Amino acid sequence: MTSRIAAISMVAIDPQRVAEFWGGVLGWPILQSDDTGADIGPADGSGFRLEIGRVADEKLVKNRIHLDLRADGTSQDEEVRRLLDLGAKRIDVGQPADATWIVLADPEGNEFCLLLRTVQEAAGAD
Repeated sequence: MTSRIAAISMVAIDPQRVAEFWGGVLGWPILQSDDTGADIGPADGSGFRLEIGRVADEKLVKNRIHLDLRADGTSQDEEVRRLLDLGAKRIDVGQPADATWIVLADPEGNEFCLLLRTVQEAAGAD
């Protein structure tokens, strides 16, 4: 027997804004939203949820865990432009100049990476 991820939890000063950002990134709807936070996930209920709880304090240090994303149906460059349009920001966390991944942050500074190989390229390599 093993465990499965039910949810990945993060916190934000404005959970609705962060839920809207990540919903746009992943193509997931907001499943629940109230004064305590917001949850997004696949519309069909498959997989895990991303739960965003409310906090009063700003993020001050580098995340100890982050998401790695792959572009799906588009290039890394096109996906970076889309993510920036959604509100992401490019950031430097000490990655090498020749890194194949791009480090970004959501509207509240939570880091994530966009990997070079797309979903389709990664599937073809397996």
